[in-house]
Formats: sequence, C-alpha cells, structure tokens
Amino acid sequence: MISKSVSYVWRLAGTGTSFLLFGLFGILLGALVFPLLRLAPMSQERRRILSVRLVCWSFRRFIGFMRSAGVLSYEFRGRERLGRPGQLIIANHPSLIDVVFLIAFTPLAGCVVKASMWRNPFTSGVASAAGYVRNAPTDEMIEGASSALQGNQALIMFPEGTRTTPGKGLEFHRGAASVAVRAARVLTPVFIRVEPLTLTKGQPWYRIPARRPHFSLVVGEDIDISPFRANNPLPKAGRALNQFLIGRFSSHQPYN
Repeated sequence: MISKSVSYVWRLAGTGTSFLLFGLFGILLGALVFPLLRLAPMSQERRRILSVRLVCWSFRRFIGFMRSAGVLSYEFRGRERLGRPGQLIIANHPSLIDVVFLIAFTPLAGCVVKASMWRNPFTSGVASAAGYVRNAPTDEMIEGASSALQGNQALIMFPEGTRTTPGKGLEFHRGAASVAVRAARVLTPVFIRVEPLTLTKGQPWYRIPARRPHFSLVVGEDIDISPFRANNPLPKAGRALNQFLIGRFSSHQPYN
C-alpha cells in the first residue's frame, strides 16, 4: 500500500513537472528561438522546416522525459512509415498528448490544430512558426491543409476535431475526408489506445489514473482513396470516405 502511494505521488509530481516543462519550452521557442530564426537570412520555407524540426526534437525530448520519470510508457509500431511526401495521417484522439506523439515521431510533419492555439501564449509561437493549419473556419482549413499536402508536406489530422468522449461512439467531421479526396497522395491511419485512460476530454491534468498509463500507437495500412474519387463529385466522395473511416476506426476503438 505504501509503495503504491509513493508511486502515485511520484507520478503526480512527474505529470505536473512535465506540463511545466512543456509550457516553458513553448515560451522559450515562441518568444526567443523562433523570433531569432525570423532574423536569419533564409527563405520562408527553409525557416518553416527548421522550426518544424525544432518542434519535433522538443516533443521527442518531452515524451522521453515523461517515460523516464515513470509518468507513462508507450510503444509506437510502424512509425517508420510516417512522414512521406503528401501523406495525410489521421488518428483517433483519446488523450491530450496524442498530437505530441505524432508530431514527435513524424519527420517534418505539419498539423491541423485548434484555432485557439494562436490565442495561447504557450503554443501560439510554435503553431505560427511551424506553419500549422487552423481548424476553423472549415473552408479555410480545407484549403490550407490541401495546399500543405500539395506542397509535399506530411500532415496530421484528427477527424474527431477534439478528444474522444469515453463510452461514446466515434464521431468524425468530414473535413479530414474532404482534404484526403482533394489532395492526399497517401492516406494513413494511426490507431491510438491508452490504458488506463488519462488526460481525456474535460479531465484536469492532476486527475491521474491509479497506475501508469500505457500508450499504444499502431500505424495501419494505407487506405486506397482512388475508389472514392472515381466518378464522384468531391462532396459525395468526402462523405463516402468519412463513413468508411468511421467504420475502420470503430473496429479498433476499445472504449465503446
């Protein structure tokens, strides 16, 4: 009993420290490193690539710290297939730090993120420098995401638009499917599972589970988009692909 209590307190302290470090890294990058990059004599695209690499490196260190501190454990199968030019990566979203995992392990990844990130002092500098795409308004999101894919970026999207509500079925917005049929060269699903659940929607960071959570991320087989594009107008193709994706992810969803 004592050892379990000590473990819980240690993980709680480690979780708090992790979030503190995340905020400090965000401020350091946004307020110091990225402004200095803007002064460097280089093209805008070169500056974006350097910024994305810095974010990837920082997120990888952040995850490494959380694992070393005993806050979490993880496995990431098939990650070597992430980061291909024009690849749209879609994933379910059970936990707050899913996006951190995907950005950390996807080379030169762009990402569609909440517009509120530009109003957050811890994330606004990172989102702007890395050239991430705002998720609203929808028409501008689709245009920005399609342009990123057509520019040979790998792009990460969460079709749910927010974290999964435990106990409910998956609900996908059509935005990711619409982007896929318009511009993706490759469409790749990533199935994320967290046991026990932590950092879910509406859950504060300090409400940690009784035991250390384990994150399992599995890169699935690429999805052939051509049947959805064939002889279908874009809106109809997007709706059909979205329904297919809901079925594909629901079969891997352990929280229903």
